[in-house]
Amino acid sequence: MADYVGALDQGTTSTRFMVFDHQGQVVAVDQKEHEQIFPKPGWVEHDATEIWDRSQEVMAGALHKAGLSASDLAAIGITNQRETAVVWDKTTGQPIHNAVVWQDTRTDVICNELMADGGQDRFRATTGLPIATYFSGPKIKWLLDNVEGARQRAEAGDLLFGNIDTWCIWNLTGGVNGGVHITDVTNASRTLLMDLRTLQWDEGIMSILGIPASMLPEIRPSSQVYGESVGAVAGVPVAGDLGDQQAALFGQTCFSVGEAKNTYGTGNFLVLNTGTTPTPSKSGLITGVAYKIGDQPAAYMLEGSIAITGALVQWLRDNLKMIGSSEEVETLARTVEDNGGAYFVPAFSGLFAPYWRSDARGVIAGLTRYVTAGHLARAVLEATAWQSKEVVDAMNSDSGVDLTSLKVDGGMVGNELLMQFQADVLGVPVVRPTVPETTSLGAAYAAGLAVGFWAEVEDLRANWGKDKEWEPSMDAAKRDHEYALWKKAVTRTFDWVE
Repeated sequence: MADYVGALDQGTTSTRFMVFDHQGQVVAVDQKEHEQIFPKPGWVEHDATEIWDRSQEVMAGALHKAGLSASDLAAIGITNQRETAVVWDKTTGQPIHNAVVWQDTRTDVICNELMADGGQDRFRATTGLPIATYFSGPKIKWLLDNVEGARQRAEAGDLLFGNIDTWCIWNLTGGVNGGVHITDVTNASRTLLMDLRTLQWDEGIMSILGIPASMLPEIRPSSQVYGESVGAVAGVPVAGDLGDQQAALFGQTCFSVGEAKNTYGTGNFLVLNTGTTPTPSKSGLITGVAYKIGDQPAAYMLEGSIAITGALVQWLRDNLKMIGSSEEVETLARTVEDNGGAYFVPAFSGLFAPYWRSDARGVIAGLTRYVTAGHLARAVLEATAWQSKEVVDAMNSDSGVDLTSLKVDGGMVGNELLMQFQADVLGVPVVRPTVPETTSLGAAYAAGLAVGFWAEVEDLRANWGKDKEWEPSMDAAKRDHEYALWKKAVTRTFDWVE
């Protein structure tokens, strides 16, 4: 029996391959960034071929670092940036255009046209989603409408669509030589095309968007053997597939109703397990599928998606050159006691939950001559915590259950100033696990369950351990006052785009 499970984690800014042992501990990791392409304001693209090249490099790299071979892996799971759309030729394997990234806003005209007949919630009862530039479906329509000859090729059955999970699995299982064209329920639920209850593509919405059924992958459970790998990991079963936020929920072992996690990455994503029936949101949250293990019923979730959090720190680093590395933002923020009255609302791609305002753009409010680089750095970190509080408030309202603590993961949870501020503004403990990269771990868990490496989810719970906990210490009156100022700053972002 192989002793390890691998996870290919294809994220917004980088791709990594992680190898875990039976205790869920990291044995090896290799990671590489890929180019962020910005052809126009509001447009964000990735080169899907570069992403697959990086994926192959990190799989080989992690095995090499640990002195392992493919035969040491019991299975591989995939997790991915969701809603990033790739369309490719099934005969040549070549994408017809760069991947259109989840942050991209080019489909705003398409979305406005869809909303003209039935409003933003036109498809929410079926899909759990508002109409927004965020989701894959409108991106497919844009590609078919704007790439020369694409619609004709799609209707002839020559083109395939996938979120990044589908693209990676198709290539990993052979590509043009018999690659498996599948996705899982969690990724399918982010397209605006899947019926939440039947877990199948909705023909009515596909027809409205003009998307041929032949383009779409088969929808499968999140934990199931899909096929065998080729290349550096030849022969290893590909057996798990979860969108990144659902993978983090899985990796945090939030298998019970009411358990929640918040991932701090390029954006922030707060997810609450709501059990085996979908919970409609009245507060601007997304209803989606959390996971589906084999033949078991699907588990559902409420999610609050925030577009820009860690990406704001990158912007401070790359665009303003105020810091040399992302880690330096904490050092700079600690040079001051507070935000100096400055609030930064990073609506670079509009506002996601709970507002869903594609007309919003970023604002720094409350500036005076007193404000320094330290105050701005602090405002950048506080923006992440305030946006998360807005989502927690919405989640408490929708679920009827008040959050008692928050499990956190992702790249920003090493920032202790941010974690303390997050506990302060939520008024509940914030808990960091011993393995903070729970997205990769969740994909590994899903794959391992499918092949019997782990027998049941209770085995996974036993692996979870607490690294650190932050208790709230802010006076409630101070919190309420600052939150009111944050809310005021948010309103200043509205109606910027005509």
